[in-house]
Amino acid sequence: MIEVKGYAAYKPKSELSPYSFSRKDPGEHDVLIEIKYCGICHSDIHQVQEDWGTAIFPMVPGHEIAGIVTKIGNKVTQYKVGDKVGVGCLVDSCRLCDSCEKNLEQFCEEGATFTYNSLERDTKNPTFGGYSENIVVNENYVLKIPDNLPLDAAAPLLCAGITLYSPLKHWNIGPGKKVAIIGLGGIGHMGVKLAHALGAEVTVLSHSLKKQEDAKRFGANHFYATSNPETFKKLQKYFDVIINTVSVEMNWDDYLKLLKIDGAMVLLGLPKNQITLSPSSLTNGRKILTGSLIGGIKETQEMLNFCGKHNITCEIELIPIQKVNEAYERVMKSDVRYRFVIDIASLKK
Repeated sequence: MIEVKGYAAYKPKSELSPYSFSRKDPGEHDVLIEIKYCGICHSDIHQVQEDWGTAIFPMVPGHEIAGIVTKIGNKVTQYKVGDKVGVGCLVDSCRLCDSCEKNLEQFCEEGATFTYNSLERDTKNPTFGGYSENIVVNENYVLKIPDNLPLDAAAPLLCAGITLYSPLKHWNIGPGKKVAIIGLGGIGHMGVKLAHALGAEVTVLSHSLKKQEDAKRFGANHFYATSNPETFKKLQKYFDVIINTVSVEMNWDDYLKLLKIDGAMVLLGLPKNQITLSPSSLTNGRKILTGSLIGGIKETQEMLNFCGKHNITCEIELIPIQKVNEAYERVMKSDVRYRFVIDIASLKK
């Protein structure tokens, strides 16, 4: 066994504090990764808070992991010691069901094994995430990070990047398409960068205009404040796709009116309460209300390669792990531009 230091929440809603635990030694198909950086995703906070149901504690969060391979099993063929790699939201799946065979491991019919707050395939041992020194993962669930991307700013691509890339690709966003991104936060700003690189006309819809300059710098063509009623009049039937990255409750009927015939609104955020919707918002224009959940391993690698080609990374604020609780508070206040990333070397201090 490998003794590991990290930070964990010991019980629901608790602050994170130092935690020591053990990881298994690498098996013949496993890769041992020294974690250099780990992004802080809002879902980390939701799971520590048990907003999404009963969780497993102690919990070591973190699924935006970037690091270096330090050891490989004797049957590993895809990686070597010294490689720059990443681990996202998944560390295993059944590999046999229809979803897994279609490279949609996130929808594994037996249940994917998530990087933390999950159980290994033996259904006994919990998984622990990236707020820690290292991790052992089967090579088929490890991602190659392009050499030209810095590890710290690439780390959030493992969740924020794929969460936006997957729906953009699924809905064929590219030249000639008009896409709106609701919210310019940790994942929303990645949507702007990716959609711009794909060649689409990109509009940001945000409550106020305070992030307008940033959005234009990331590649947005237009920026509108949703607090202004004129926005919803001006943009009716304008977009092919709207991607909603926020979890706040809003009037979805108003946004569906902004779609063209056969347009789609894709939900990424998860509001706590149910949202009411008028069926006529869909029938009037054959519109689609749908959702998306991260991406499979193959698509995540495709996203990383795309980001390497276009030199796309996340806008980050690098912090020592000792400031993780302060970072959580700031995320809840939307006081970050645009993603916190933990420097794991700080664990040694």
